[in-house]
Amino acid sequence: MRALFRIACSRRIVANALRIALLVGTVLNLVNQGGAIISGSGVSWLHLVLNYAVPYCVASYSAARNQMTQRGDE
Repeated sequence: MRALFRIACSRRIVANALRIALLVGTVLNLVNQGGAIISGSGVSWLHLVLNYAVPYCVASYSAARNQMTQRGDE
């Protein structure tokens, strides 16, 4: 588990996961809260944060697991 976390925190994986989270999180926010964003009414800040955090976690975890598998560190 420690190795997985160390790999997931590497500069390359963090940068890629941030790019993915920015793109996917923006799309998710537009789909889930687009009406509220456009009309200027109340936006759920918890959902907004989660819409970015979940893709970041998924992208960094899957990249780290893939790197561990390729290196034979399973």
